[in-house]
Amino acid sequence: MEDCIFCKIAAGQIPANKVYEDDRVLAFEDLNPQMPVHTLVIPKSHYRNIADGIPDDELGYLMNTVKKVAEIKGVAESGFRVIVNTGADARQTVHHVHVHVLGGGLMNVDSPAQV
Repeated sequence: MEDCIFCKIAAGQIPANKVYEDDRVLAFEDLNPQMPVHTLVIPKSHYRNIADGIPDDELGYLMNTVKKVAEIKGVAESGFRVIVNTGADARQTVHHVHVHVLGGGLMNVDSPAQV
């Protein structure tokens, strides 16, 4: 997608603070972190959101990368949160599927995402 910022980051056209990269996925630091660890994991192929018919092997690979990122960022043992926003009501602002990996401290007890 020529207008997708995450596609441009994956193609190396826009710089990012990379955490992990291989031929299928890219993980990089969120520009507006909500926790000490806030890393985004994206597939290099463009899918608008999690409901965009992502092939099982692609989705599984993306989610398995989350574990690698948690290990790299040092939160695999202490705990971390995984969030995938889908659509306008969920406040998805970049329409390229991406997984938020958050950790590095106690989560807000008032957060509705605790369940």
